[in-house]
Amino acid sequence: MDDENSEENEKDCLRRELHDALRSGAGPRAARYALAVLGGAIPIAGGVVSGGASAWSEQNDAYFKDILKKWLQLQEDEIREIGTTLFEVISRLDHTDETVRQRIESEEYLSLIKKCFRDWSAAESDVKRKLVRNLLANAAATRITSDDVIRLFIEWLAKYSELHFRVIREIYKNSEITRRGIWRNIYGETEREDSAEADLFKLIMHDLSVGHVARIFRPTDTQGNFIPQPRRKPQRGRGKKYVSAFDDEKPYVLSELGKQFVHYTMNEIVSKIEFDPTPRDA
Repeated sequence: MDDENSEENEKDCLRRELHDALRSGAGPRAARYALAVLGGAIPIAGGVVSGGASAWSEQNDAYFKDILKKWLQLQEDEIREIGTTLFEVISRLDHTDETVRQRIESEEYLSLIKKCFRDWSAAESDVKRKLVRNLLANAAATRITSDDVIRLFIEWLAKYSELHFRVIREIYKNSEITRRGIWRNIYGETEREDSAEADLFKLIMHDLSVGHVARIFRPTDTQGNFIPQPRRKPQRGRGKKYVSAFDDEKPYVLSELGKQFVHYTMNEIVSKIEFDPTPRDA
């Protein structure tokens, strides 16, 4: 833990040094753009970073070059993951399609890429990395929803855990499934009501409900309006009914946002280019 804190402190120190140095006006324009990307999380384009480093070298500015070198060494693993992710996105797209080509070259799409790698850590997990890859590929190849909604999906990827995504997948595969059904499909037998696992599961379901990803099923009319349901009168002498973490009465469905999230992050576009992760000079 101390080593992790030390590394984070060193990153923060380097970020401040680089920020202060470039704000003084001494850095070239390419370096300023690199800093704008670095300010969020990690450089997302190797060419930008290389261009910045080259410009500093040409100006014989060892100070800038040294700071950038140290920063890139600290971020090497994450940069590699980002590079792999971006290649996998590009390899899945049809570059002969003029609409797709214009989309991936647009400022709007580039802003989505920046947000992805600013909000999400590439080193966090391979599961999330693949969800990000699918989101970026589908955001380039299809226009089912707006970029504002896609930005929300990026925030969900950063906010929710792998267990959230497993629950979302179960509800998508088994619409109108109960909490008990979700838990059994993922883990098997249910846990005690007073267990940490039960508390965690209630929290997961609460997050997805409050976040408008999933909801308890309610019938609708032909216009999509919810049909009011008769209220049950509380039985005299009884308090409020306790709802089990593994309730088997109320069915859950995904919201329309939740369905689109599944489409964009869990539907994979097959790669059109073979990807070899082995370095060429290895």
